[in-house]
Amino acid sequence: MTNSVYKVMQERKSVRKYDPVFKISADELRSILLEATSAPSSSNLQPWRFLVIQDEAKKKDLRKIANNQEQIETASAVIAVLGDIKMYEKTEEIYMKNVAEGHMEHERASLLIQNAQNLYPQLPEEILTNIATFDAGLISMQIMLLAKEHGYDTVPMGGFDKVKFAEYFNLEENVKPMLLISIGKGTAPAYGSSRLDIDDITTFI
Repeated sequence: MTNSVYKVMQERKSVRKYDPVFKISADELRSILLEATSAPSSSNLQPWRFLVIQDEAKKKDLRKIANNQEQIETASAVIAVLGDIKMYEKTEEIYMKNVAEGHMEHERASLLIQNAQNLYPQLPEEILTNIATFDAGLISMQIMLLAKEHGYDTVPMGGFDKVKFAEYFNLEENVKPMLLISIGKGTAPAYGSSRLDIDDITTFI
């Protein structure tokens, strides 16, 4: 395969050394996030929320919360991918926008709204969190691939104190921190990494 998606996938590596002087504009970061929102999600409820941390003092504080990982402070920004477990509250807004944009008929949208509003509010928090976590993973990969296409490096980080993060950034109770992504201009090549043999991890039946 030689298509551009495959090329970007192969070129994207986890980079932990960044140029601390190089800055990515808020407009370009917004553009990357907008492009990434084409990711799929459960019932198209798009539970992802983003906190883009560029302030140097806040990055310094976040580094303490995130196991003193250097890239938190030296990268241009840290994108915190969050999950709203009350994502169902935007059901009507999402499906009516589908109608307005011509993606579906009003009758079908109304049915899907009713089904989602009957289902999701009744689910336990653990299940809602699992849904938001899964969807956060889908969009996070897109963010990192798009960042590479824009010429930037990234590294995903799950190793941080989520309770302290929520407290420091004053998150609402229904918004859960999922993942941190450092993004910037790498100054050192990433380590290569091997993969398990595909025949060892795949079964055809």
